[in-house]
Amino acid sequence: MKNFYKLLTKMDYTLLISLSAVIVLGLFVLDSAAASKGTNYVLRQGAFIGVGFAVVLGLLRFDYTILKKYSKYFYIFALLFLLAVRLFGQERGGARGWFMIGSFGIQPAEYCKILIIISYAQFLSARREKLQTLKDLIPCIAFMVLPVLLLMAQPDWGSAMVYIFIMIGMLLVAGASRKWLIGLFGGGVTLLVIYLIGVWKFNWWCPLEKYALNRFLVLFDSSIDPLGAGYNVWQSKIAIGNGGLWGEGLHMGSQSTGAFMPEQWTDFIFAVFAEELGFIGACTLLLLYAVMLFRGLRISMLSKDLFGALVAAGVVSMYLFHILENVGMTMGLMPVTGIPLPFVSYGGSAVLTNLIGIALLQNIYVHRQRLIF
Repeated sequence: MKNFYKLLTKMDYTLLISLSAVIVLGLFVLDSAAASKGTNYVLRQGAFIGVGFAVVLGLLRFDYTILKKYSKYFYIFALLFLLAVRLFGQERGGARGWFMIGSFGIQPAEYCKILIIISYAQFLSARREKLQTLKDLIPCIAFMVLPVLLLMAQPDWGSAMVYIFIMIGMLLVAGASRKWLIGLFGGGVTLLVIYLIGVWKFNWWCPLEKYALNRFLVLFDSSIDPLGAGYNVWQSKIAIGNGGLWGEGLHMGSQSTGAFMPEQWTDFIFAVFAEELGFIGACTLLLLYAVMLFRGLRISMLSKDLFGALVAAGVVSMYLFHILENVGMTMGLMPVTGIPLPFVSYGGSAVLTNLIGIALLQNIYVHRQRLIF
């Protein structure tokens, strides 16, 4: 027990305080955003957070390096979990990505992010000197192909994008050739944009269902789907504009209290945040996120080994993409996907996954050097 208390004193409290501030602000806004649902989402979210913090404390007892020996099993389990939900899961929001237990849903794509990060960290750390040529990078990219394809088959394009971003972030920290990374992924994004413009303007063939395609095309023209993705983005922009400098006040937002925005307690909660707490409140939230991301990067740099540095980089990459995608989506700058805002959007799977990420960061930090008791 004395050893455990010593570990607690070595935690990154700047990360912990900024995280707690995000969670508290998120609970206040969630209470307002979900008021029209009649269900106490705040109590449920609080329960998920409580379980998550228990996991954080529990995982501190173990040195994260023990995860190396199980990395292959984590990868196999993640693939089987994603395959199982595709075959036997329940469809929600147009994607078959949920297992339901009563009124609670389990979203494997969320939990598998952590499993993939751990397994990919071990995979890359074993190749630390072999990441400079295209031939070297092909196996590293192939590693992510199966989970990404299984996500696209649901279809869950948002989570697939998260996994790709995690891969890029971890490859950068592993020392992969920046020339090849920029060429491969920069070229891929450019081709994707050109293709989407072709679909939009010239009716090129597209394998996506119309509703899924519209979530990307609203980037170019929000009037494309005025009753679907375009409507969501339009209402979100109105809410953000309504907030002004100081906001309309909790439970006072005209868009949120009128329930004009679908999924305003999950996907579009940032718009509620900006409407009710204004530009100042939104900037405060983003500043707290910036502190968390900075501390995560610092933990990556302080790690005692490459495996820990890569795990931390993967977790930070996961948070960063979620923040950029969710905030950008509400402002019409990113495609409309089901990507939650970390620690703010309602959802047990997302909250627990994000807190497991914090547990890994804290574990890497407290074990950054040999502890003498």
